[in-house]
Amino acid sequence: MIVSVGQVVYSKAGRDAGRKLVVIGIVDDKNVLVADGDLRRVEKPKTKKIKHLRITEKVILPLSDKLKNGSRVSNSEIRKALAETGDAEDDFN
Repeated sequence: MIVSVGQVVYSKAGRDAGRKLVVIGIVDDKNVLVADGDLRRVEKPKTKKIKHLRITEKVILPLSDKLKNGSRVSNSEIRKALAETGDAEDDFN
């Protein structure tokens, strides 16, 4: 599975199971850094294994561009972007 920065994912395992998150960094081919701007903030992202995530096809382009350029992304930007993505079940791989 290929995951990119700015992609919307759902947690399948752990305390945050079912929670909508955004990928803010890639650690290696099996782990990514995720945040939701609320419980899991940008300052302290969660390292999650890709196999514990349900990956959607949605990529938040403004966040993706900012993260790739090394610009600062605020928690409120992440919360707002995740709220605007909706909750459609048909976007799961």
